[in-house]
Amino acid sequence: MREKVEAVLAQIRPHLEADGGSVELVDVNDGTVSVRLTGACAGCPMATMTLKGGIERILKEQVPEVKEVVAV
Repeated sequence: MREKVEAVLAQIRPHLEADGGSVELVDVNDGTVSVRLTGACAGCPMATMTLKGGIERILKEQVPEVKEVVAV
């Protein structure tokens, strides 16, 4: 499952990089994906929306085993 998640994050990453940020995969454990937002995303007031409304939604669509995405 980790490989599937990383592949999806690789598709998302260029969109975040266009705004000066990025996302790193930290861990995948029992359907919970831990990520670290970096660059401009790390301090952005919209980071929670990006995480839940963007990254989590896309991951759940493409990797059904994903239950939740959390920032660490």
